[in-house]
Amino acid sequence: MSGSEGEGTATLPAAVESLLAWYDSRHRDVPWRGEESPYRIWVAEVMAQQTRVETVRDYWHAFLQRFPDVESLAAADRGEVLKAWEGLGYYARARRLHDAAAQVVRDHGGELPRDPASLQELPGIGPYTAGAVASMAFGRPAPAVDGNTRRVLSRLFDLEDPSDSELEEAARALLEEAGGRPADLNQALMDLGGALCTPENPDCGRCPVAEVCMALERGTVSERPPPRRRPDRPHHDVGVGVVWDGRGRVLISRRPEDGMLGGMWEFPGGKLEDGEAPAEAVRRELREEMEIEVEVGDLVARVDHEYSHLRVTLHAHHARHVSGTPRARAATDWAWVEPGRMEEYAFPRASHAVIERLLE
Repeated sequence: MSGSEGEGTATLPAAVESLLAWYDSRHRDVPWRGEESPYRIWVAEVMAQQTRVETVRDYWHAFLQRFPDVESLAAADRGEVLKAWEGLGYYARARRLHDAAAQVVRDHGGELPRDPASLQELPGIGPYTAGAVASMAFGRPAPAVDGNTRRVLSRLFDLEDPSDSELEEAARALLEEAGGRPADLNQALMDLGGALCTPENPDCGRCPVAEVCMALERGTVSERPPPRRRPDRPHHDVGVGVVWDGRGRVLISRRPEDGMLGGMWEFPGGKLEDGEAPAEAVRRELREEMEIEVEVGDLVARVDHEYSHLRVTLHAHHARHVSGTPRARAATDWAWVEPGRMEEYAFPRASHAVIERLLE
């Protein structure tokens, strides 16, 4: 906390007291707040990464009904886990959660580790999730610095461009004053960043720590923290085939486990080459990747979709299977499926628009 050691230390008890009092007065309706099960807290925190709480709420309840404990999750088929996650996005989270559950059962007797360092040895658990689980499930005074907390700490201590270690140091200083309430303090910081200490037009007049906020005192609130520039996202046109076999079934294929949307099912196809029409791309991709010949027909749907790092336009065309046996990495990585049974498979969101059109 460079440049703030002296006066900052003196204000810590007052800041923590005000934060906790404000937090106690809110009673924000988060379904896992007050939850005691480490497993249920862990699932919630993984789901909430890069996803709004309002979106997570129903998924969390449904997921826990299907996988009520770490043993049932570890024993589940990967496709079943992805199907339960379908629609939440960022599917690598589901794969890593599944892998971590197996590791917890295998190496820890079905009990989540209690300290942050051991938690970070599990797939998909980074410093934030480790701190959140350790503090909420086990009462450990561990920092849990997400984007909201980063902003609050940067302003509270007037940190110009803090590193992760500086932010954790600032959070630890506050946690030392929180007594037996580390989880409540971590959640108070997150809630404050989401409700009042927002990136644009923060409501400093209602902020519980306004009187001890160094950035407010020095007039640097709008500069703290500096914005993180998002990289430009490339756009790709993708041609996919809704390939019919003459018996009312459609060909679907499963994506490689270790790639983007790994383990999800999709309509086969690929990116358009320069100057290539979507129908041509469908024919070429199915010949090269699946080793089948098709006759490409009308457009089924054109779908624009955005991912965190790229944008795609999906051009889905009807196609008729002419010859060849579909080839994939394994025999279980492709299937002929009746459209009415596609709900049994986990598809990315962009594919759902195509499925809906097929079922109309």
